[in-house]
Amino acid sequence: MAAGVHYQAIGALQSHSHINNFNHLQKFNNFVRLVTKDFTSSNCLPRRDCRVIRSSASQTSVVDTVSSPSRSRTSDRDTHKKSNEAALILIRHGESLWNEKNLFTGCVDVPLSKKGIHEAIEAGKRISSIPVDLIFTSALIRAQMTAMLAMTQHRRKKVPIIMHNESEQAREWSQVFSEDTKKQSIPVIAAWQLNERMYGELQGLNKQETADRFGKEQVHEWRRSYDTPPPNGESLEMCAERAVAYFRDQIEPQLLSGKNVMIAAHGNSLRSIIMYLDKLTSQEVISLELSTGIPMLYIFKEGRFIRRGSPIGPTEAGVYAYTRVCTYIPFIFRSILIR
Repeated sequence: MAAGVHYQAIGALQSHSHINNFNHLQKFNNFVRLVTKDFTSSNCLPRRDCRVIRSSASQTSVVDTVSSPSRSRTSDRDTHKKSNEAALILIRHGESLWNEKNLFTGCVDVPLSKKGIHEAIEAGKRISSIPVDLIFTSALIRAQMTAMLAMTQHRRKKVPIIMHNESEQAREWSQVFSEDTKKQSIPVIAAWQLNERMYGELQGLNKQETADRFGKEQVHEWRRSYDTPPPNGESLEMCAERAVAYFRDQIEPQLLSGKNVMIAAHGNSLRSIIMYLDKLTSQEVISLELSTGIPMLYIFKEGRFIRRGSPIGPTEAGVYAYTRVCTYIPFIFRSILIR
């Protein structure tokens, strides 16, 4: 891989005693009632042949319900036994300072802009009722900021804590010795495999100036082709190799065990993962656009990933109870099942 030397592994995922299932995952028959407060449905964009599909009552959902005195322990146990699903939340980081300046960022470690901070907080509000047991981010600060800021809005008020597995000393020095504190914490695993694709010699260059210099067609090929990398950088195919491998080896087993997972990462690493989840072709994935700071929800049930929310663009709210399907969008909504 052309960009392999630019990365250092942070460390393998370790098991932690404080990664636990929520005790109060509940199933509700009516999917819409659960989330109308948290994922607001706005009107369709003014484009042709746009319709709204309401989720049917037969669809399952995952929601983080705060226990009440009226709920018996027996019903809690029965509900937990019946629950065989987990939530997977994907969030592309909010706008960075280099996004704001229209610069190629890639693996340069740039923080969020003021707008990006706001986007991360708003994303947190939209997922505030969805349980989160474990968070994965890239090794880059803009993704980590997005995850941390989003969790400040969560109704459980658990504290995200970055796990330091880069050395034995780092693990020892970052231990938490209070069981009560562990129960109120969410482990955050940072992995370079989830980094944005490395843009090589384009990193730090202005996108418009680069197009003027090399030609729009050449820059478009570098940015939007599947297997053509920029000079000394990664193609989307190369990015997908590492991102999908990490997802399958480290994240998917957590979902299989019932953990609810959030991933805060980047446009290309998340496109790669969505390509895997939705079984997109290499031609389909190059047209996929992800808005900054807008969460996308999947339900992992019986070995399948079911998409629940699909944002259309930057002006659209994250959709949870309602999914928009517009015929002018070629493929992004094909995997939505209308039941």
